[in-house]
Amino acid sequence: MSRNPLRPWRRVRVFTVLLPLVLAAVVSCGTEPMSGNPLLAQRALPGANPPAPAPSGPGATPAPLVIPSKESFLLPKADYFGVSTLGSPQESETDLVASAAGHQPTILEYFVNWSQDFDPAVVRESYREGALPLLTWEPDGGSKASNQPKYSLAKIIDGRYDSYITAFAQGVAKQKWPIVLRFAQEMNGNWYPWSEQNSGNRPGDYVKAWRHVHDLFAAAGATNVIWLWSPNVLRGTDNAPVARYYPGFDYVDWVGVDAYGFGEKTASAVLDPTVTQIQKLTRKPLLLAETGAPSRSQQAIWTADLFKWLQRHDQAIGFVWFEHDVDEGGLYDYRFTDSSKTEQAFRTGLSSLHLLPWPVDPAATTSPAP
Repeated sequence: MSRNPLRPWRRVRVFTVLLPLVLAAVVSCGTEPMSGNPLLAQRALPGANPPAPAPSGPGATPAPLVIPSKESFLLPKADYFGVSTLGSPQESETDLVASAAGHQPTILEYFVNWSQDFDPAVVRESYREGALPLLTWEPDGGSKASNQPKYSLAKIIDGRYDSYITAFAQGVAKQKWPIVLRFAQEMNGNWYPWSEQNSGNRPGDYVKAWRHVHDLFAAAGATNVIWLWSPNVLRGTDNAPVARYYPGFDYVDWVGVDAYGFGEKTASAVLDPTVTQIQKLTRKPLLLAETGAPSRSQQAIWTADLFKWLQRHDQAIGFVWFEHDVDEGGLYDYRFTDSSKTEQAFRTGLSSLHLLPWPVDPAATTSPAP
């Protein structure tokens, strides 16, 4: 099995989550009225102000369900704090992260492969936990093999998966809540089936496949998707310019970078060569879609510097920490909670950022310029 040793492999698990009774009244399309807005009816952190109670008693009119638009999340006035755990979104895991970090996550990332259908319950659970869902959608069968010709980019382009893609898109559209969709990440590496070096793929196929998938979502009315394009940092790849994989301005809402510290003392050493290339392509919002550092001597130092890097870069809108150990799909133990020094560096660094309020609040974002 050919894998880049400088990157994590995660197991793909999607958990069906039992929702509380307050959400049971919401049908799959998400249009039925309910008592209160689930963006506000969240579990309060200790010491936080609880949400105002919904109207009750004779003659009380339940507040209508208010579903925010995709645009309301696009240009945040503050930073997203995201995390991926083994069962994301899962309340017990999210609470452990929040307790260790001192802040509640506002993005929860999870992974879905092409043997799995879209599950609206997972999106609703993410919002119930106060976070914007980030769905990483991997065009493979769930295997770790880097060559999977069954899922070649050419087969995506020529329409052999159109029925699956369309059904997935229709499910996203029907439930209405905005999601971040990270399709076929780290395409500039050689460790995934959608790499242009693998599965019989050819140069130029990645952009064609992205645009084809994007167009099918548009045709299905899935306008509630924030499209996140996320290459790996150049280190560990063939150093091909990331521009060759960029689908274009009209096909991307956010740009991402997957970046892990492997012994470096500074985040700049890992990120800057790639971010410099991205900035020549676009100034769209940039999210560190996967980041972390293994439990080594430099973990705490690199973690502390990552937050300094985020503060220096106006284009960056936040990060998603890959909170997994080896048993949970990481090549190494990337948990910031594995070391007291790293946990302290994480808490201190996170507190230095201007974070979006929790639960994730569309009122704290701005709409894109015309």
